[in-house]
Order: sequence, then structure tokens, then C-alpha cells
Amino acid sequence: MAFRGWEWLLLLGRQNSLGKVWRSRRGGPSLCWKRCCHWSAGKSLDPEVRAFLEENTEVTNSGHLTPEIRLRLLTPRCRFWREKPDLWPYGDPFWAIYWPGGQALSRYILDNPRVVKGRSVLDLGSGCGATAIAAVMSGASQVLANDIDPIAGMAMILNCELNHLNPFPITIKNIINSEAGNWDLIVLGDMFYDEQLADGLHHWLQKCIRIQQTEVLIGDPGRHQFLSHSIRSQLHKVIEYSLPEYTRQENYGLTSSIVWSYQPSNSLE
Repeated sequence: MAFRGWEWLLLLGRQNSLGKVWRSRRGGPSLCWKRCCHWSAGKSLDPEVRAFLEENTEVTNSGHLTPEIRLRLLTPRCRFWREKPDLWPYGDPFWAIYWPGGQALSRYILDNPRVVKGRSVLDLGSGCGATAIAAVMSGASQVLANDIDPIAGMAMILNCELNHLNPFPITIKNIINSEAGNWDLIVLGDMFYDEQLADGLHHWLQKCIRIQQTEVLIGDPGRHQFLSHSIRSQLHKVIEYSLPEYTRQENYGLTSSIVWSYQPSNSLE
């Protein structure tokens, strides 16, 4: 099975298993900027992992909504686009695809730097780190990227280097259901692919808004699991982007991606 087939599994099937991982890794103590367990700017990467990622990904900034951002991704020119997925030595590389919800969030932040300028930003389920990178480029005072895959964390550091940025803090623990952190803004893209995970996100984001008055922006291309969830009634459409042809092909016909503002009616109760 070539990676193209593997990508289909990532898009439609294996995300269910990742949803189970998110749900099972319960959040621990309260996370804050100085106390979370994370990689920082001075953290060095395992040389073997760095070499593997550099050899088996392609640096690209084309075919996506944010040509300003260079990323290491899996593309048709990469070995594992053709190799059997079982030969990939790490967990499923969700981080190696620039998902359309993340693209929309990143584009919106780059075009509207006032959204993040001088603010603390949490990029939840950061993946390749593009939205966190966009926040740094647009003047965020603090950025924390979160993903449960440690390889994603390593890829984010490489992507920061590509964009001539000092790596931002990265935490690889599941912070959903943890105490509400004191962030000005939470951004998350393409996270509503599993119903139970979506329920957990809904409740945790409500808590963050209620306790900390956190602003929340969600990027999603209109997947069924997202549009059919009860959270949909509490979203305000901010902007819709037409996806480039390459991204459309990569995501099996999805044509656009939307940034939503999450405004639960009971957030101030």
C-alpha cells in the first residue's frame, strides 16, 4: 500500500484511533507557561530522528494557503509516499500533512496579526506547527504548541528552523480535561474527527472561556463529524477560504476551509 492509500486511512479511519489516544491521555496538573513539561528553544533533537525526518520529508511552501511558511511534509516525491506504511518506524504521521483547517487558521492569523499581537496563544493539536508559526510571525507575545505525538514536536522544531524562528515551547501531553490555562487565545484545526473527542473538546473549551475568558478560533473544512456536532450551533463564521488545487486533491474533494469563532451561550453563566 503506497502512502496515498495510507493518507486515506489517516483521513477517514485511523483518526478514530488517534481520538482514543487523546481521550485516554488525561490531563494532569494545571498547565502554565513556566511549569509545563515541554521542549524549549535550547532543547536539541535526537540526531537519528532529525536525520530520518530530514531524509523522509520534503521542504515545501506550495499548494497551500500560506506560501509564507515553509514546512517539512510528506509529498509524492518522498519515499514513504510509495513505501508500505508498516515500514514507517514511528506513529502515524498526522503532523506530516498540512490539514485544511490548520491552513485556514494560519492564513487568517497572517492576514490579521491583530488577532494574536501581544497575546498568549495555545495551538491545540498543533501537528506540523504551522498555526503556531503564524502566531509567532504575527507578533504573539507567547506561543505554546501542543500535540500528543513526540515526533510532531520534533518536526515543529525543524519547521521553526526552516522559517528562521526560535522554537516555541512545545508540550506533548494531553491537556484536554486539565485545568483551564490562562491563555488569551486558543486555536485548533481539524480536531473534530471523533465524536467523543469532540465532546471532550466542547466541554474543556467552554471551561476555558468561562474561567479565563479565553477566545477560541476553530479551523475546519466542513467534515461531517464537525457539522453534525452540537458545537456547530455555537460557532460564528469568521471567514471562508477556497483551498488550492493541490490541497483539494490531497483531501479528496474538500473545496474550502472555514475559521469559526466559538461563542458558547452559557460561557458566562
